[in-house]
Amino acid sequence: MITLVLTYRNRDLRIVKKCLDSLNQQSLHLFHVVLVDYGSEAVFANNLKKLVKGYDFIQLISCPVEGQLWNKSRAINIALQQCNSPYFFVADIDMLFRKDFIAQLSQLKSLDEVIYFKVGFLSKKESAKVCVFETYKVKHYSTEEATGMTLYPTDILKRINGYDEFYHGWGAEDTDVHVRLINSGFKVRFYELEVLMLHQWHQKAYRTKNSIAPFHNSLEKINQCYLKQTRNLGISKVNNNFGWGISPEENSYKTLAIPTHFFTLTNEKDEIDAFLKGSLFNSKDMVLQFTVTESPFQKNFRNYIRKLIGKKFFEYYQIDEVNNELLETLIVNFRNHPYQYVYEQDKGIIVLKIKF
Repeated sequence: MITLVLTYRNRDLRIVKKCLDSLNQQSLHLFHVVLVDYGSEAVFANNLKKLVKGYDFIQLISCPVEGQLWNKSRAINIALQQCNSPYFFVADIDMLFRKDFIAQLSQLKSLDEVIYFKVGFLSKKESAKVCVFETYKVKHYSTEEATGMTLYPTDILKRINGYDEFYHGWGAEDTDVHVRLINSGFKVRFYELEVLMLHQWHQKAYRTKNSIAPFHNSLEKINQCYLKQTRNLGISKVNNNFGWGISPEENSYKTLAIPTHFFTLTNEKDEIDAFLKGSLFNSKDMVLQFTVTESPFQKNFRNYIRKLIGKKFFEYYQIDEVNNELLETLIVNFRNHPYQYVYEQDKGIIVLKIKF
């Protein structure tokens, strides 16, 4: 038996349906799918629940983490913690699977080896078609650098504490697992003899200018540097200071609707530093609503003159800098806490609700 994990947030359900239909049509049904909805908006979440009722091989896990940074690693780990089958395949919700995909995995699987797979990418026009797998025209193919579609022996993946939940946003978490497995002495092989999966075209799920969703504009670069350091340091086991694959408790997230304490700051540098480096860590047994607004005095002419003549003056962070600092603090220290985050870039307002 093989467990497939699919992760989801606010994706076009037409793409999802084509993915699930291709699994439903498998020639061998010795598999189980865990679909983790990690924080979709209500309309997407409800429609997804309706859709999966038509497939008896799917277990849907709904995580009430709307308003949090995307954390694919945690979503995968939630499924991994519950996995009792000997093999665990990490897939994407935008894949189309060849009819004999599971049959081929069953032939290739090995308890001593990790295998990842070549993928064919479809154009937007080709992705809109509904046809037999072999008749799609592939635009280009992935190389061994694309490490996402991987078959793991479950025990091996659990030994290194699964995926590293430091990775938020997009990128590097899948390569990181391969690096750490190699660091641990396991064999990782790229299978490119044939194409068993096709990637459906879709728009990038990045933050738009008008979005209020949390977004860190340097996170992908940080992820890449972190990956490089993991490789250079020979790290194998991660998530050592946090539990991993912790399922969010719905009742804890419901408490965010009724904060017990309110705290408001401006973007004045010393205020922000004091809160993020000190006061925030003393916030215990409370549901805190923390609001940051731009100071009306940050462009004060008198303050500017004091700076020019070398006298004491007030320094201010740009609101984007506050946003990045706050998100980094959440990732490093509080990523398993129930929280909701809103950043209204056009208004210069950040609102964080978090339960301690």
